[in-house]
Amino acid sequence: MGENERMPARFEVTIERGAKRVFAGANAWPGWCRSERTEEGALEALLTYGPRYAKTMGRRRLGYLAPPDVGRFRVVERLTGNATTDFGAPGVAPRSDDRPVDEEEAKRPAAIMKACWSALDRAAAAAADGLVLRTGPRGGGRELAAIVEHVADAEVAYLSKLGARPSAGDARVRLLAVLASRARGEPPERTPRSGVLWTPRYFMRRAAWHVLDHAWEIEDRSRPVA
Repeated sequence: MGENERMPARFEVTIERGAKRVFAGANAWPGWCRSERTEEGALEALLTYGPRYAKTMGRRRLGYLAPPDVGRFRVVERLTGNATTDFGAPGVAPRSDDRPVDEEEAKRPAAIMKACWSALDRAAAAAADGLVLRTGPRGGGRELAAIVEHVADAEVAYLSKLGARPSAGDARVRLLAVLASRARGEPPERTPRSGVLWTPRYFMRRAAWHVLDHAWEIEDRSRPVA
């Protein structure tokens, strides 16, 4: 191995198995989470998206190095999914997400979240610059503006899951501020109607996945105007 090369790390992965869909997500890397019909397929999809995740991290790489094969994955937990899983989103928090996160530690997932937002913004800007989004065989699929609006609306909803009251202003800035507040151990502003608050770790996992999933959707569906 060359002097400037290093062996890719082993990644702890959680499997979330629904009736129709299986998600594989890297515990320490919010947003790096893919799904397929089987556990083996989900792990292969996670591997395939490793280089794209590395590109997302950009200069913020934070020590990430895409693995060369699925042998670098270690499944540490298998969860029973729910209707959200089969609908197409990871919906069950790993046990590791219950661990508290202090303010200093929270800076790392916040940096990952910013990288995911940047990826979405780049994809949307590129698609708006002379490209169109392919539709499905029956004309399905959101238009670009609808995708961006959907992600923004979801982030407003995620604020309530963190225990924040609705407020005007940039939802991204507010999310990071609330995340830091929770990491400092400050009490939530409110409790959602469900009575269940998301932990900071699960919030970052779910929010980063959602942003990246749509950033990659835009990239994959973009094509030049005919």
